[in-house]
Amino acid sequence: MTPTLAVSGLSAAIGKIPVLRGVDLHVRSGETVALLGRNGVGKTSTLRAILGLLPRKGGKVNFKGDDLTRLPAHRVSGEGIGYVPQGRGIFPGLTVEENLFLGLRSAPPAALIEDIYARFPRLAERKTQAAGTLSGGEQQILAIGRCLMRQPSLILLDEPTEGIMPKLVADIRREIQAIARQGVAILLVEQNLRTALKLASRIYLMEKGVVVHEATPEQLAADASTVHRYLGVAL
Repeated sequence: MTPTLAVSGLSAAIGKIPVLRGVDLHVRSGETVALLGRNGVGKTSTLRAILGLLPRKGGKVNFKGDDLTRLPAHRVSGEGIGYVPQGRGIFPGLTVEENLFLGLRSAPPAALIEDIYARFPRLAERKTQAAGTLSGGEQQILAIGRCLMRQPSLILLDEPTEGIMPKLVADIRREIQAIARQGVAILLVEQNLRTALKLASRIYLMEKGVVVHEATPEQLAADASTVHRYLGVAL
């Protein structure tokens, strides 16, 4: 089966400083793939380079069989790729519902709105409330809901559980699993190893701007030396 996303030899730099040195990875429909590594190894840069937000210096980005490598960022996002950035990217002065609809070219179908509110009852309860008054976990749920409003085939998630209360972390995990079950491909950058092991069917480890190891969660959980070497944590 052709992957929804296939990245090969992707390189990028910030100014004259190389941050990606030939990243290779792929994600299939309905699959959640985690990208892990220590701080500063290029995980967020990989997501941004896929989207074209970080200029690519080489390599290819293929999405559903189409080469996106030369497309500008605004065209890439219009192809059916959703992005939930680290820090959520919500607009605190707008209401929850205004944030959900932000960037849409036309009013979304009523059935889609109902589906989002059914998935996230907290958003329905607070739809007229300023987004800046929500808790961190609620803001993350809002960012995911806004992404789903675009009905993407692929979602790039950057640190979705960072700084969130454990109860809401469990809710977010369940929703990510539900999204994948609907056939959406998910590429997840995550510092929380436990979350990655629970959500991902495959895990890539990065070091110095390249993918250096690929494993299933079961393989990684049984390989304490690799976990310590690339992530600096103990299982």
